[in-house]
Amino acid sequence: MFYKDETLALFIDGPNFYHTARALNFDVDYKRLLETFQAKGRLLRASYFTPLADTEDHVAIRPLVDWMQFNGWTVVTQPARIFEGDDGRRRIKGSTDIALTVEAMNLAPAIAHAVLFTGNRDFAPLVSGLQAKGTRVSVVSTLRAQPPMISDDLRRQADAFVDLDTLRHDIARPARDSAVA
Repeated sequence: MFYKDETLALFIDGPNFYHTARALNFDVDYKRLLETFQAKGRLLRASYFTPLADTEDHVAIRPLVDWMQFNGWTVVTQPARIFEGDDGRRRIKGSTDIALTVEAMNLAPAIAHAVLFTGNRDFAPLVSGLQAKGTRVSVVSTLRAQPPMISDDLRRQADAFVDLDTLRHDIARPARDSAVA
């Protein structure tokens, strides 16, 4: 439940949110996402958190990050480390969980409602901390993917759970028409 007169902030765990949308087979239009939540209340800040590494996968996110920074989003990046696992495969390690938590707790006195876009159970203590400061917390993720993309602990701790699939119509990037004109 959102109230038009409440101040709210969005906190997006970029990698988790990306994988959740992909599990539901759609791409997010971040301009539409911003507009959707601006219509739900007084949006104080929309923040997107992501680790970045110099790999092909992460290079693809750089144009999105640049666009977001010029179009109303606060983008927080952390350098990611590339290492070789025991199995010989390249792995990327990086997290913005602490940065997201610190920003949310710092903004708590100025907002009535925090909207967390993640299913990561590690954020359950953040939800509890925000609630202790009087901030309502909604978590956006999905139960409609196999496996579900949200932990039971996080869903139970939140004041409200919003299934990302219910927002699809409002925030999905239009499908590209592959027909040749």
